[in-house]
Amino acid sequence: MTTFSNAVLTVYSTEFCGDCIRSKRFLDANGVQYQEIDIAHDDAAAALVMKINNGMQSVPVITFPDGTHLTEPSDLVLKEKLKELSII
Repeated sequence: MTTFSNAVLTVYSTEFCGDCIRSKRFLDANGVQYQEIDIAHDDAAAALVMKINNGMQSVPVITFPDGTHLTEPSDLVLKEKLKELSII
């Protein structure tokens, strides 16, 4: 298993999204570094989110250093992914 101990995730979100706020709080509480991109202010990021989600603009979309992503994950699913990648 590859370890991504100092990984930087990318969180595609919007300011008004409750799930985005929850996911970012979870990442912050667990000391996980991430880059946040607000798709309301970045057309290229919005297009990427729509591509990932088959035309839907669902957020948060969290991308990981192993090339995978999660869309609107629960805290439990996010925690499991972070453990799988040895990030937490």
